[in-house]
Amino acid sequence: MILKGKPVADEIKGNIIKKVNEYRQDGIQPKLAILRVGERPDDIAYESRLIKNCKTVGIESQIVKVDDKINMVDFLSVLQQLNEDENINGILIFRPLPKQLKEDEICKFINPLKDVDCMSPVNTEKVFIGDKEGFAPCTPEAVIEILKYYKYDLAGKNVAIVNRSMVLGRPLAMLFIGENSTVTICHSKTKDLGEILSRADIVVTGIGRGKFFNEKYFTNKVTVIDVGINFEGGNMCGDVDYDKVENFVDSITPVPGGVGIVTSMILLKHVIKGINLQLKI
Repeated sequence: MILKGKPVADEIKGNIIKKVNEYRQDGIQPKLAILRVGERPDDIAYESRLIKNCKTVGIESQIVKVDDKINMVDFLSVLQQLNEDENINGILIFRPLPKQLKEDEICKFINPLKDVDCMSPVNTEKVFIGDKEGFAPCTPEAVIEILKYYKYDLAGKNVAIVNRSMVLGRPLAMLFIGENSTVTICHSKTKDLGEILSRADIVVTGIGRGKFFNEKYFTNKVTVIDVGINFEGGNMCGDVDYDKVENFVDSITPVPGGVGIVTSMILLKHVIKGINLQLKI
């Protein structure tokens, strides 16, 4: 089975539109603030996609652009205005940030109730203690959403995650544990990686190496969630050699068309969740 992301994203989108309409009837216009530093082409491209996605679900977007030479004091001043603006329900800060901006301090400064991309240690802590009142990182949440959409019972499943970052691997492990899965986190120093993956019911890859994993790493009963985004010869591909693995494993997400499209919609879902948290619904 090919676990396509579009039907998952479409279902989330439909739920968002429904909630936006309900809030509008109560006089509330959901709004996302996007804070961009400088003119990085990839940031601008992502910004354009976000604005388009916001429009499709009825969420208002506000672009806040600052110079890439901005100092820490001025940046925090801008962020504080967004923190305090009652009309803004979510704040997204594009990363990576310039060296003069201390990301660890910024993460502590952002309003946790508007932190739709899980920068704040307050939200990180909630992920790790299983408190669903906070925001989980969007990509890990997208992985779980895909599996649930396709009716996977995660309880008791052996899960191997090939990534140990705070953006993907570690929070995703906590989300799987919350579903009563048994999790192994793998990384570049892991010994006998192939053996570990061969014992897994679900494998999540996120190493950023195009077509690294072939059929030798998997059994024919495994579900593979490919979070990798790589470019080879101008074409996007995942960490898994899809052409070699597609007809061998039980199920797999494609790249593109898999986790990424769901991740984008999770971000907008978090804007709606932000309203609930801010209004204490």
